Amino acid sequence: MTKADIVESVYGKVGISQKESAEIVEMVLDIVKKTLEEGETVKISGFGNFSVRKKRARRGRNPQTGEEIEITARRVLTFKPSQVLKRALNS
Repeated sequence: MTKADIVESVYGKVGISQKESAEIVEMVLDIVKKTLEEGETVKISGFGNFSVRKKRARRGRNPQTGEEIEITARRVLTFKPSQVLKRALNS
């Protein structure tokens, strides 16, 4: 599913114009993005939690050459589905 599919779905279900649907979807995604950039957790009831986790720098290995390399510290996005979503997927 793409962002355009989400806009189309909102347009079909809510009955507002496609332009307004696109603006609403874009606003929601911007809010989620900005919240995650600030390091906060986004919790969507009945869906799950998005959170940012810090990973330390570590030594790794290039799989093609076997050469050891330094993997820099970074932040990664994690998603943990809610129990409601898990049950819906497994029923």
